Amino acid sequence: MASQTKKIFTYAWSGLDKSGNNSKGKIDAASLAEAKALLRRQGVAPRKVTKESNFSLFSARSKPIKPIDIAFFTRQVATMLKAGVPLIQGLEIVATGVEKDALKKLVLDIRDSVNSGQDLASSMAKHPRFFDDLYCSLVAAGEQSGSLETMLERIATYKEKLESLKAKIKKALTYPIAVLAVGMIVSVILLLKVVPQFESIFSNFGADLPPFTRMILNLSAFVQEWWWIIGLGMVLFFYGFGQLKRRSVKFANQLDVLILKLPVLGAILRKAVIARFARTLSTTFAAGVPLVEALESAAGASGNVVYRDAILQIRNAVSTGQSLQNSMAMTGVFPSMVVQMIAIGEEAGSLDSMLDKVASFYEEEVDNAVDNMSSLMEPFIMVVLGTLVGGLVVAMYLPIFKLGAVV
Repeated sequence: MASQTKKIFTYAWSGLDKSGNNSKGKIDAASLAEAKALLRRQGVAPRKVTKESNFSLFSARSKPIKPIDIAFFTRQVATMLKAGVPLIQGLEIVATGVEKDALKKLVLDIRDSVNSGQDLASSMAKHPRFFDDLYCSLVAAGEQSGSLETMLERIATYKEKLESLKAKIKKALTYPIAVLAVGMIVSVILLLKVVPQFESIFSNFGADLPPFTRMILNLSAFVQEWWWIIGLGMVLFFYGFGQLKRRSVKFANQLDVLILKLPVLGAILRKAVIARFARTLSTTFAAGVPLVEALESAAGASGNVVYRDAILQIRNAVSTGQSLQNSMAMTGVFPSMVVQMIAIGEEAGSLDSMLDKVASFYEEEVDNAVDNMSSLMEPFIMVVLGTLVGGLVVAMYLPIFKLGAVV
């Protein structure tokens, strides 16, 4: 989903908790005022709130915390609770086994917050950088229903599936880009280092060079003279593209629409978004979250403005009393098979189970599509590389072949 990026900072605080006891901890917020507001919302009367260095949770001696780390942490805590270990002791055991300093500090901060009397959901909500609203809402639901370990297991599975899906999409995007980038680098090296040596040889021929060879020599001369402008231009282009995508919601939304129309890759991304939607809706609905609220969470987790708007449209329709399957069919962005499976799930009273099946099916579809695309892309990329590099080599040897024919 395209949205503006808000920078988050870590604030250390001390004050009185809900019980009137002295307490301290850390909280993530975009500003000092927001940090104080979040603390008051959690029943804390802050006395002192100070902004910490950027290295408070991101130690220079450790790697940053990744979403898969949060999934692993969630799975560990769920296992501890299932084994009958008290929450605070379980958090201490998890922290002991963590290798990353940043993650260890995060877990210990949550432990200290829980130890001071706050519930787990509130303790995690202090760190929105790592625990979003959906995560904290599900944890709160688990605490209220007395099934925290089951809920944490469900969240861990959900996050693991999403990270696996992201990895597959990255694989689909990275491989062709990396190979083509290598081809471009090799071509530039040939233009800068190899072609000029041939040019000095051709100057002694005393004959007209083939048009293709002259074109490559002119291209080489241009690259040699203006390589720094070309390089700077590429850096500025990618930097500007990134800034525009980050700062302009309209541009990011248009990019979301465009990317779904790409051949092959667009179909894979559509399947990935549907899998994410079904997985999120299945997890939240199974946790007892009302369908309208679950749809709102699914819209936020969709990752694409086309499907986000469609899911919000579904939410509005469902809130007026329409069935989920009819609401989905009206958007026109969900395959008929998905709509039919949802209809069966609604009629059988097993919507969460059917959504889970839809998610698993499309996750497997994405996996197969990525593997097939990689297999199909390999010969295509070889042709492109052969054309780039081979074309340069042929251009350099054409005059030699021509001279040999004359002799």
